[in-house]
Parts: sequence; structure tokens; C-alpha cells
Amino acid sequence: MGYFPAEDIAPFLAEISPLYNNVKIRYLQEYTRLGTAGGIYHFRDQIKAGNPSCFILINGDVCGDFPLHEMLEFQSRLETEKKNPLMTVLATEATRQQSSNYGCIVEDKNTHRITHYVEKPETFVSTLINCGVYVCSLDIFPLIAKIFVDRQSSYYAGEIEDNGDSWESIALEQDIIMPLTRNDGNIFVYPSNKMWSQVKTAGSAIYANRQYLDLCRKRQPGRLAGFSGKGDENLQIIGDVFIHPTAQIHPTCVIGPNVSIGKNVVIGPGVRIRESIILGDSVIQDHSILMYTIVGWNSFIGRWTRVEGTPCDPNPNKPFAKMDNVPLFNEEGRLNPSITILGCHVRVPSEVVVLNSIVLPYKELSRSFANEIIL
Repeated sequence: MGYFPAEDIAPFLAEISPLYNNVKIRYLQEYTRLGTAGGIYHFRDQIKAGNPSCFILINGDVCGDFPLHEMLEFQSRLETEKKNPLMTVLATEATRQQSSNYGCIVEDKNTHRITHYVEKPETFVSTLINCGVYVCSLDIFPLIAKIFVDRQSSYYAGEIEDNGDSWESIALEQDIIMPLTRNDGNIFVYPSNKMWSQVKTAGSAIYANRQYLDLCRKRQPGRLAGFSGKGDENLQIIGDVFIHPTAQIHPTCVIGPNVSIGKNVVIGPGVRIRESIILGDSVIQDHSILMYTIVGWNSFIGRWTRVEGTPCDPNPNKPFAKMDNVPLFNEEGRLNPSITILGCHVRVPSEVVVLNSIVLPYKELSRSFANEIIL
């Protein structure tokens, strides 16, 4: 469910649907930006089809090892205890400094009820933060309906100004969770210490790729190169690496750790890749080096080219540290050190050095950039 055009999502759905034959996958496109709560209210009939006891809602910009079964069992136990849970919110710990970048939760340790919630507070509230994963009772829909009707009446009465945002946009956190916790609503928290991260920057995508590869090695190692027993035995694989079966990689390459290579990728002799994501139908020619880089679809990298970004992982010396989603540019207008991104249909000629750069789609770098650093 989202506001993205359906034609942008359709190729992805067509690709993943055969992998999950027992799961029906649909994309519900909003006609305008409805917000999380507004979106689920608009598509309430589809969500309630089959008469489920509850439904799971996951924000699209988070990744993690979600304890969904445990959350469902927790919600069910609350229902058995007649606590009438409206919602269970997945939460994790953050550092005190980073917690202000998230929705902060104050929990009653005895009942696990959320007693206070603030979205991105200006002062310290709690190190327990909202992960953007919810188990929701169907009883949430009458509450959203009341907000919808009240706003509709205010809009047609001229009490709501048209500032470019639809009056139908209803935020789950600000419009549902915050008011209910102020009035002792039945919203509960399920804390977890499993892997979790927001995915808002290129750096966080590389970090998420690493974490998912690690989970794959623990749970489905046969999907990783070096564990499946497939491919050229001379290809040197270091650490966790995923290679699509259709990719063509020369056996003299060194790949890994933490690399994902998409379908129909062609990689020439002597290439070195680590901590990177190579999307489908891209070509990487001989003796190039890619580190901390995302290469978009249908891109081309010439021979003896070095493409490198700057890692920006959470500080391992800080317990519960999360990704810092720093702005793309600093106050001086210069690009902050970050993962290098080559957008789709980018062509990089031979003998070029690309560091900490964002190269937009449909661009061809000139030969004048050879042996220079692009900042």
C-alpha cells in the first residue's frame, strides 16, 4: 500500500510473486497521500477480507529480523487476559542521543502498556523507540473513522485550510497513538533486541544488505554463494555473498564480504567487489574495484575503474547505536561522505576514480573525469 505509481511497483511484484507461491501479494495505490492511518482506513475492506482477528502493519522504510510470531502471540495473550489491545507496537533500544530521531515510548513495565508517546521529541523522553511495526486490532477502524468524519465536516465547513496536504491524510503516530496514550488507551509495546534499522539513505541500504545476508547465512545458507555448491569453484568468495543464478562472473574475481549481485549482471576478469549492491543487467569490466557502492540497473563500469564510498555504519562502541541519517549535503553545500550511488543507466568510462559520489540516472561520465576524484 502506498502512493507510488502502480507501474513502478509492478515489475518488482512480478519478480517476487513466484518466490512466494503460498502468499497473495497485492499493491494498493493511494489516490492521494493518505498517511499510514488514512491509507489503512481507505483500504479497510481489503484488509478485513476473510475476517481476520488482527492485521500486521509494517512501514516501508524499515528492515529487520521482525519477531512477528512473538508479537501475534503477545497480542493474543492480551486478548485472553481481557485487556482489549488495540495495537501492539514493536520497539527497540537506541542511544540517548539518537532516540530524539525516532518515536519515543514510555512503557509501564508491569503491564507493557504505552503510557506516553512522542514522535521525534525535542528533549529526551526515552531510549525505547518505535520500530514502525504494528499488530493492529480491527477495532482501530472505528477510531480512524471518527477522525475522518470530524475532518470531513471541518473541511466542508471551511474550518480546515487547504495548505497542499489532503485533509484525508491521517498519521498513525500523531493522530492515533499519541492521543490514545494520553488517555490510557489500550496500546501495548513489544520490546525486541533483534536486528532493526531504518532504510532512508544509501548507507543504511548497504548496512541492511549486510544484516540480511547474515540472517540468510544463519537460516537459509543454501541461497548464498559458497554454500550452495553452485558456480565456478575458482571464484573467490569472502564472507556472505548473494549471486543471482543468471549473473556471469569471471572466476578470477574476488567478491565479498557483504555483496549482493542481481540478475543478468556481467562481471569481467580481475574485478574486486566488497560491501556493495549490484542491481540487475549491469556490466562491470575488467580489473575494476567497487567498495561501499550501489550500482543501479543497466549501468556500465569500464576497465580499471575504482568506485568507492565511505562506510557510515552505527558506532560499534555505542550500545544500541543506530544509523545516522545525515543530510546529503553539509552546511557548506558539499556532499557529505557517504556510500557512492550510480543510478540506473549510468555509464562510467575506463580508468576513472569515483569517490563519495551520487551519479544520477541516464548520465554518462566524460573521459575528462579520467583519474580524477568526483566530489
